[in-house]
Amino acid sequence: MSNATVTQRGALDMQVCVPKNWPDKEVLHFANTANPSGTSNGWTIRKEGDPALSSDSERTPCKKHSGNVHIILDA
Repeated sequence: MSNATVTQRGALDMQVCVPKNWPDKEVLHFANTANPSGTSNGWTIRKEGDPALSSDSERTPCKKHSGNVHIILDA
């Protein structure tokens, strides 16, 4: 059983908390299943270096669940 969860939702972005060993493909599958974006392209992961990350990491360790990371996605 997965301990992945959607932690924040916006109109065009969301944050998920997922196991740190999940590849991008699994993160996207979870995101698009748990909270469909409603766009034709679905969700995309906000990548390292994106100015919207404000110098934060693409995968930020979760303080509550050891072994998980937080990832921000855009529609």
